[in-house]
Amino acid sequence: MLFNPTGLAECLQEWQDLEKDYQKLQETHRLYKQKLEEVSKLQDSCSSSIARQKKKLKDLSKSLEECRVIANPDDVNGIDGIQESIRERPNVFFDMEAFLPKKNGLYLSLVLGNVNVTLLNKQSKVVDALFNFLLVWYYCTLTIRESILINNGTKIKGWWVFQHYVSTFLSGVMLTWPDGELYQLFRNQFLSYSMYINFVQFLQYYYQSGCLYRLRALGERHNMDLTVEGFQSWMWRGLTFLLPFLFLGHFLQLYNGITLFQMVQLPEWKEWQVLMCGSTFLVLFIGNFFTTLGVVYHKYMDQNKAKAL
Repeated sequence: MLFNPTGLAECLQEWQDLEKDYQKLQETHRLYKQKLEEVSKLQDSCSSSIARQKKKLKDLSKSLEECRVIANPDDVNGIDGIQESIRERPNVFFDMEAFLPKKNGLYLSLVLGNVNVTLLNKQSKVVDALFNFLLVWYYCTLTIRESILINNGTKIKGWWVFQHYVSTFLSGVMLTWPDGELYQLFRNQFLSYSMYINFVQFLQYYYQSGCLYRLRALGERHNMDLTVEGFQSWMWRGLTFLLPFLFLGHFLQLYNGITLFQMVQLPEWKEWQVLMCGSTFLVLFIGNFFTTLGVVYHKYMDQNKAKAL
């Protein structure tokens, strides 16, 4: 139980207790590093053994095929048994390799670099990993859709396309962030932010689809215009309803960035994902905030010019 020592005797007793806990902590941390090194060595040993087994089994399989040609019927039965066992080994090796570090594919290597994204414990962070994977998939589909729209003549501000690539990168980094004290500190804040962004995207979709439907009915837009100028800069009536939600989302990105940079100052900080996510959130805030301001300003000026005429 925590308490606040009031006298010198209590302070000395508290210091002695802290010293004992500190010695235990040092020993626990030393044991942790030792076990971590042992795990790393075991991982390397298992990976090397699996690779060696695969190569030797491949060579043995070829040799058995050659022996089958000249073998008598009794030996053929033995060869069949060995080959059947050899065919079962790849499935066993696949299950083993699922718990071992492996090289990333081309896409992850281009986006994340040479980072191990294999989960050591397949039960840890499963839900969070699935959520971040879905975010990566979602933003990737947005970039594909927008590329198709641009090729078909739709005008989309460059930042709105680029920010989806940035969001894809951010989700990928979140996917690789290992479970730990700092991750748990930021987890609820990130999930709350994600839910709010989903809510804002729903509002945008509802508003944009209604306005675009009316403009199509008037013959002012063609069928490929699913999005124009980001959040539809050509819309103005009713846009003021969306602006507070949009700007709040931008400031939440700023808040996330500041929170992560504050975590970098903590003595527990060791994961590179903290600094990378903080920088990415700040990039998103700067780009979204000033692009939105610019679009609103130009639309406001266009409206004033129209009234003057």
